[in-house]
Amino acid sequence: MNVEPQTDLVIARIAAAIGEPARVRMLYCLLDGHARTATELAVVADVTPSTASAHLNRLQKERLIKVFVQGKHRYYSLEGSDVASALEGLSVIAGGSSDKFLPNTPSQLRDARTCYDHMAGTLGVQLHNCLKKLGWLSTDSKRGVDEYGLTSKGTKGLELLGTDLESIRMQRRRFAYACLDWSERQPHIGGALGAAILKIALKRKWVVQEFDSRALNITNLGKREMSTRFGLQI
Repeated sequence: MNVEPQTDLVIARIAAAIGEPARVRMLYCLLDGHARTATELAVVADVTPSTASAHLNRLQKERLIKVFVQGKHRYYSLEGSDVASALEGLSVIAGGSSDKFLPNTPSQLRDARTCYDHMAGTLGVQLHNCLKKLGWLSTDSKRGVDEYGLTSKGTKGLELLGTDLESIRMQRRRFAYACLDWSERQPHIGGALGAAILKIALKRKWVVQEFDSRALNITNLGKREMSTRFGLQI
């Protein structure tokens, strides 16, 4: 197969960006799908924070990683599945393996909890992924953050659950967005929609909030309902 003149230069740049031990360690650390901070990646790469910043800028310039800005924090993840597939291929050639992400959050909070007024933890992330897989959410990426809308399928599904979408849309806040989960380092649903989903889960007794705690206990009813309605296996 012939390579276009401009393409070979792009491939060479990408290969050069990957081909540095510290950057390799950063990339393979992100291969598990969990976002990490520059400080965490500096530790992984065994470099100083300033050096890590330079490496991350290089990887971002070649569109190998993307940055997710949340408040004062910046989280880095792979640009997409194509990058992950390329790294997996290189790993096969090299005969290597990557370490699994191990969160250090207490298990009770990691399983399910509130994040401001929406659902977080493993449950929140799984629900987010299920709704995307079901085609309920439409995505518009802005400033490194996925802003969500509802498809006709999602609108119908939430209205059947008793959600007043018109009222939600009138609120003076973002409708829905990908809120990065600090324990899972994957997104759950934030914004007015995320708050409405938590209200539904509490009202229908799918989850019960612990007294004076952010922890949510998933009921047996909740497990059955979320499995039936969303295909979520808990």
